[in-house]
Amino acid sequence: MRVLGINALFHDPAAALVVDGRIVAAAEEERFSRRKHGKRPLPFSAWELPELSARWCLEQAGLTPADLDAVAYSYDAHLSRPAEQMGLHDPWDHLRQEYARRAPEFLAEALPGLDPGKVRFVAHHVAHAASAGQASPHPDCAVLVLDGRGECGSHLAGRYVNRELTVLASQELPDSVGLFYEDLTQHLGFLRSSDEFKVMALASYGKPRFKDRLREFVHADGDGGFRARPVPWASLVPGREPGAPWSQEHADVAASAQECLEDVMLDLARWLHGRTGEDVLTLAGGVALNCVANTRLYRESPFRQIWVQPAAGDAGTALGAALHVAGEKEPVAAMPTAALGRGWSDEELRGWLERAAVPYEEPDDIAETVAEELSRDGVVAWFQGRSEFGPRALGHRSLLAHPGRAENLERLNAVKGREEFRPVAPMVLAERAAELFDGPIPSPYMLFVHEVAEEWRARIPAVVHVDGTARIQTVDPVSEPLVARMLGAFERRTGLPVVVNTSLNTAGRPMVDDPRDALECFGSAPVDLLALGPFAVRRAKAYA
Repeated sequence: MRVLGINALFHDPAAALVVDGRIVAAAEEERFSRRKHGKRPLPFSAWELPELSARWCLEQAGLTPADLDAVAYSYDAHLSRPAEQMGLHDPWDHLRQEYARRAPEFLAEALPGLDPGKVRFVAHHVAHAASAGQASPHPDCAVLVLDGRGECGSHLAGRYVNRELTVLASQELPDSVGLFYEDLTQHLGFLRSSDEFKVMALASYGKPRFKDRLREFVHADGDGGFRARPVPWASLVPGREPGAPWSQEHADVAASAQECLEDVMLDLARWLHGRTGEDVLTLAGGVALNCVANTRLYRESPFRQIWVQPAAGDAGTALGAALHVAGEKEPVAAMPTAALGRGWSDEELRGWLERAAVPYEEPDDIAETVAEELSRDGVVAWFQGRSEFGPRALGHRSLLAHPGRAENLERLNAVKGREEFRPVAPMVLAERAAELFDGPIPSPYMLFVHEVAEEWRARIPAVVHVDGTARIQTVDPVSEPLVARMLGAFERRTGLPVVVNTSLNTAGRPMVDDPRDALECFGSAPVDLLALGPFAVRRAKAYA
């Protein structure tokens, strides 16, 4: 069975392809269009489809739209109600719902040859749930979904047994911890439905002194649901204009909201464990990208193991919708990797370099070349293999640096044009991780935070956040042999088993995806070396 999954309605449009129960490809539209998040989550943009990523997914499998058995669309407008009946102020939501109902026509127009009758609507939170429960390596698990909104709700709690879902609870709108966090993001001068991770980072600089007040508006109900109503943020702290300096008050309200969110998630997880008795909890929905909250669940919930979908936001619903529809007809396999996007052969990469007319080298081992550059405190743009599905750079589209120099945090934030309070992450071999970090290991998708061992904090200061934690990525030499070899080569030179890893992009732009993007980023940012597949381009030679 050949199923194309589509996420389009709100933000992070994406496409994914499942063939004979196996995930073949998944990619976000932003990587093709170069528009951050693909589009803004406005009713007027709801008609826009992930045409470029959908076509690429089909090309990857050698299929045409006519070859598809189904297209799974991750929203079902027939389950929705008018916004005013759900307590939402969204006067144009009826336009969004009309676009969703007419998705089969729009898809047939965008993908010539597609029979619109093959389009299947999948409830938004069911698609989120499948992206976790069916994509994880655990056929039997509990699943928790939290985001801004779906058709009528903002939450789903359920259980997968042999990859079949039973829904146990949901929370109707307007209560939404996702919208609660989005509202604060906007109040603090960041871009809502985009910059929530900045609020999480800022929270580490604050004290939760507003928590008791916020609990009047946001709290669990003790029965698998919660209340999360609009907060009068201005009565707590003044708003911040975009780009203006942040104050301690702003950090304190961020810390307070973060703890309220964690408390709700922990209560929901305890309730769900009581209903299911499962050992494994899987997570999806945009809230599941909050790695601080995920770690609290790991430490304090009754679940023994937690698996988070690496594309937990709306992009992941394209994959989840495809898995859900495919799973109704045949067994589906777990997600093998997050590297589900575009890739190029060595000769194709050589062709890009030749056309760009930049001087390049072909060393015996690019891992050794990069390790040598990093050991000299150079910044490296690392472009290898297929691109990642989801917002995290996981050793395929990364900026790398030396972790032993504290100033490299400020240096990388300046290179990327980011706020100074934003942390960067360490990558470390899985077999070495427990020596340096306390937390869930392995952690291949960078979705938890770990306490950095006291004796290592002064040795790798660039990756230690203000609260003594780091959001690590563990590297398995079997699945990531090149990254593992680079880490080993760096340790031989420096004695440090860690390399700084942050996404290969600059502020406000999507992560680099194709070779042209890599060359443009290298040309515009103060990066010392570009490792494009097996080839090395040095700034000193390219711009001599």
